[in-house]
Amino acid sequence: MSYGQGGSQSQWDPWKPNSEQPWNSGADGQSPDWAALAEASETRNKRRRLLFIGGGALAVVGVGAAVAMAVVSANSDDPNRPTSSLPASGLPSASGTPSFAPTSAPPPLDPKEFVSSKTKDTAPNGPNVMFPGTQLTMGSAVYKKGATADTQDCATATQGTLPKVLKDNGCTRLMRVTYTRNGMAVTVGVAVFDSEAQALKAKKAADKKSIVRALSGKGVPAFCNAAICRSTTNSYGRYAYFTLTGFTNGKDVTTKDTPVFTAGDDLAEFTFQQIRKRGEAQASAAAER
Repeated sequence: MSYGQGGSQSQWDPWKPNSEQPWNSGADGQSPDWAALAEASETRNKRRRLLFIGGGALAVVGVGAAVAMAVVSANSDDPNRPTSSLPASGLPSASGTPSFAPTSAPPPLDPKEFVSSKTKDTAPNGPNVMFPGTQLTMGSAVYKKGATADTQDCATATQGTLPKVLKDNGCTRLMRVTYTRNGMAVTVGVAVFDSEAQALKAKKAADKKSIVRALSGKGVPAFCNAAICRSTTNSYGRYAYFTLTGFTNGKDVTTKDTPVFTAGDDLAEFTFQQIRKRGEAQASAAAER
């Protein structure tokens, strides 16, 4: 009697559970169908490769979506901000350096403003404030300080055409100081006005005969009373300043006396610096308030 005939034979499906492999027991002496087995194995491998590729593509899509969400979150303070509102420049640079809108600091206070009108120029003043100490040094030259003077009657401390110039332009104060060096004496006169405009007018109106009166005393003999001396005129802010330089032995000054010109220029420069420092100090104090 033979078995396996007449009934439906079970078919082996590699993807169906409990299916039987298509070979008989060894009793009938038949060998397995190796060609069928090889074909089934190849089918199995193809399906696995397809599943792997499909799963990898889904993973890439998921990672890309996560990265896109992270970029939008990093560039938006508003969680409801749409992606279309991202900056036109695109993603942040690799350096990660933030950019800020340019800012401008307020302009510094102008020191000259504080010495250009009496409303701002309110710091204490006087000949010993303007010309402190007992001597001054300009370069390699040392000048010894002599007498000082201060008056509200500007005409009494000037001569020539200067008294009228100062009076016409509203001079309210005139401070003087004398310095000496190597037989030379220099008197500096600082005229004070209410405004810079008045000081400028006085400077322009002054001429070669507009002279500050020489100040002697404290070891300095009278000078420039009858002798020829050299004078200068200038202004800064509401101050006009004048110098008169000559020899203490009464000798006339000539164009060949270079040291006299240098001494007068040194004291004029020092006066300018002192007025400017006065403005700088008041501007600094105002900025700190």
